[in-house]
Amino acid sequence: MSQRVVEQVKKQFPGAVLESHSQYGDDTIVVEPSQWAEIARFLKESPKISMEMLTDLTAVDYPEREPRFEVVAHFCSLSKGHRLRMKARVGDADGKKVELPSLEPLWASANWMERECYDLFGVVFMGHPDLRRILMYPEFEGHPLRRDYPAQRSQPLIEYRDVPNIEKLPPFGSDEGMSFGRQTHQFMNDEE
Repeated sequence: MSQRVVEQVKKQFPGAVLESHSQYGDDTIVVEPSQWAEIARFLKESPKISMEMLTDLTAVDYPEREPRFEVVAHFCSLSKGHRLRMKARVGDADGKKVELPSLEPLWASANWMERECYDLFGVVFMGHPDLRRILMYPEFEGHPLRRDYPAQRSQPLIEYRDVPNIEKLPPFGSDEGMSFGRQTHQFMNDEE
């Protein structure tokens, strides 16, 4: 079924699919970076394809080749029962020009996935509404999943961020755990 999706994309975007292959029943297309968002929109909005779900988005670093990075998105159609992997190759040998249009306007789930990919690999998603670090702290230098990131590197030390007027709930003591309150505690108290 997914092979038909590949054929539909090739027909709709002549020349934009650089290569395609199937392995263990999973179909993959590698597309022109300039067509990334347009092909994704087609995958979602075409009634015959109807990829309602973006299940994953990440990157792979290949420092020995150019373009250096492959950004990988996995799509799933719940209504049609097929899935597709789409890749785009971006970035120069120095890890610069690693840019693609954001998929966040199409799938809200892309928001956090693109932030994670930006944080760990340095992929810039143009048009993203809030592109900032999500796993590393703001002062963290570099992108830890790039292959050239030095594993023994020391990062800048920052002061402990104490958030005033927030009590931590068990099992956390006042000096450990999350630095934000849990709203579920309030709801549980309201039900009693």
